[in-house]
Amino acid sequence: MKILFSDEKFFDIDGVYNVQNDRIWAPNRTEANKKGGIMGKRKFPQKVMVWLGACSKGITPLVIFENGTLDHARYIEEVLPVALKYANKKFGNDWTFQQDGANPHIHHLTQEWYRKNFPAFLDKDRWPANSPDLNPLDYCIWDELAGAMNWNQVTSKQTLIEELKHGWRKVRSDVVLESCNSWTARLLKVLKNNGEHLNK
Repeated sequence: MKILFSDEKFFDIDGVYNVQNDRIWAPNRTEANKKGGIMGKRKFPQKVMVWLGACSKGITPLVIFENGTLDHARYIEEVLPVALKYANKKFGNDWTFQQDGANPHIHHLTQEWYRKNFPAFLDKDRWPANSPDLNPLDYCIWDELAGAMNWNQVTSKQTLIEELKHGWRKVRSDVVLESCNSWTARLLKVLKNNGEHLNK
């Protein structure tokens, strides 16, 4: 399978605590606080957006957007050349680029760039909306990156960026390989499930 999956994600200085999944078991509030207490997110934590590509052969360099928002111009200028260089090096001229339907991805100038530069790409009509079950970054690799970071070192936007870079270097290649290799089976499960999300 020669697909370069891609995705963007916000990381903030409050870390990856998830109120839906993270729990502290304790007999009372005092004991809960000793074990880390109840964590919450600040109203407006400092954050950065990152882009990453992944395939069965590894992950691309991490593209970090320190300031501003991602629009089609930045996507074309800062992300797509990274994807092209990486995938050509890994696959030659026989691969497919995957991205979701975010506005920078579906802009007509972005689509034109794809047609001129990529051997093949999945356009907005061929990739289902809201499909985290089908992107290895969503169902595995983002968690691997976050878990490889030392969140105790993250106290500011700059230390967040440094830890993202450190975490990126620690992402295990076997995890990336397994997550990409499981894609076909996950696709079949989604089809069997009539397009509904998979239960974890």
